[in-house]
Amino acid sequence: MTTDDRLSEVFGALADPTRRAILTRLTEGEATVNDLAAPFPVSLQAISKHLKVLERAGLITRGRDAQWRPCRLDPAPLREVADWMEQYRRFWDERYASLDTYLSDLQQRETEQ
Repeated sequence: MTTDDRLSEVFGALADPTRRAILTRLTEGEATVNDLAAPFPVSLQAISKHLKVLERAGLITRGRDAQWRPCRLDPAPLREVADWMEQYRRFWDERYASLDTYLSDLQQRETEQ
């Protein structure tokens, strides 16, 4: 899978607030499907579908320990997103710096008058 395809998968998975909430919960440690489903007013099947989307995007892994299938956060795809977004942060930092310079020059001209 190319980086662009992977980013599309990750952004698609992150587009849903339930999936984002699941990821937030997994930052505290691994959890079962029942644990993850508890705060949501949806069926276990719906949560399982959300987990499949997260797993396909590489954001979680699912283990197997007898009957227990713990889910774990895999932060690597989030690092890829952060790295991709870094170029835009630099872009906006440069824009804000230019705006700051412009406003400072404008303020200085007004105080000189």
